[in-house]
Amino acid sequence: MAGPRWISQPFDELGVRGLYRALRLRAEVFVIEQRCIYLDPDGLDEHAWHLQGIGQGMGQGADGGEALFAYARLLPPSIGDGAARIGRVITAPTARGGGLGRALMSQALRECERLWPGQPIELGAQAHLREFYGSFGFTPISDVYDEDGIPHIDMRKEATP
Repeated sequence: MAGPRWISQPFDELGVRGLYRALRLRAEVFVIEQRCIYLDPDGLDEHAWHLQGIGQGMGQGADGGEALFAYARLLPPSIGDGAARIGRVITAPTARGGGLGRALMSQALRECERLWPGQPIELGAQAHLREFYGSFGFTPISDVYDEDGIPHIDMRKEATP
């Protein structure tokens, strides 16, 4: 697969197909693969920007068309405690192992800096990914805690001047 095409859209521009692809991938990974039973559409999607890595190949598109290979939800600082927030970070199971997660995070950081310049960025990381997120400048701001049976840690990247 060639690198995905990155699209960042507010909720109202996702369209039915874009929303379906995002919710389907989120359910595939978080609910089915990770066995976390929770209501994924949590009321925040409408306030978020949705970063999508879209491409062709690897059998993802049911009709052979474009498929969603990577996704992250970007929340504005006004939603939380004054920091932008990256969440629902996913790479499709069939697209893992080739650096797509690193490309997704790099793109998510660029988008947050474009949308909300000069703002810190936070995320809730699965604890085993602490070093991965640390490589992007995130540092822990909480102890490890349990979220849906998976150890997590809150992390923050201070604003870049």
